[in-house]
Amino acid sequence: MSEALIERLVTFAESGNQQKIIINGTSYQGWIMEITEDALLISTGFADKSGKDFWLKFTDLELETTELFYWDTRPNEWVPFTL
Repeated sequence: MSEALIERLVTFAESGNQQKIIINGTSYQGWIMEITEDALLISTGFADKSGKDFWLKFTDLELETTELFYWDTRPNEWVPFTL
C-alpha cells in the first residue's frame, strides 16, 4: 500500500474523538487501534463485553461507497474525512 495512503489513515486515526467508517452501508464506529501495511483495526463499543474489533482492508476503504467521518467535539458532530 502506498505510503501516502498510510499517512492519511494515521491523520484520520488522530482526528477527532472517535472515527466512523461506513462500507457498503455497514457502519463501524469507535477507535482506530492499529494500522498495518494493508489494513486497519477499529475497536467498537464501550466495554470488552459489548465491543468488537474489526480489521478493515485498505482496498475496502478505497471503494466509492466508503465514507469516513471523525467526531469533532467543538461543534459536537461527525465531520467527513477524505482519503
